[in-house]
Amino acid sequence: MDYMDKIFLGRRIREQRQLKGFSQDDLAKKIGVGSLHLGHIERGNKTPSMETFVKIVNVLNVPADILLRDAVDSGKLFILNEVTHEMKNLAPAHLRIITELVKGVIDSLNNLDKVK
Repeated sequence: MDYMDKIFLGRRIREQRQLKGFSQDDLAKKIGVGSLHLGHIERGNKTPSMETFVKIVNVLNVPADILLRDAVDSGKLFILNEVTHEMKNLAPAHLRIITELVKGVIDSLNNLDKVK
């Protein structure tokens, strides 16, 4: 797992922990690690072991895909839903701007892939 993936994973764990109303110390105790170690995971400084990851998923009662959505293909649906949720209250003119921006970014990414 590269550095950016660890950062995204840590953010998702923190986000879900907060949504479930756990303090960092509460979750750390429930999964059997120190709060300092959990802090390192949430900041992306450390990757949880598989055992710790499974405990996090079980304690937070969340599908692993939600936490891994930035790194696995099956997480695309969660990302698309997240984007759609953020845009649902925008005016049509703003949606058009975002659509054009997204198309431009996709074109740029495709061009980068062709260069590689």
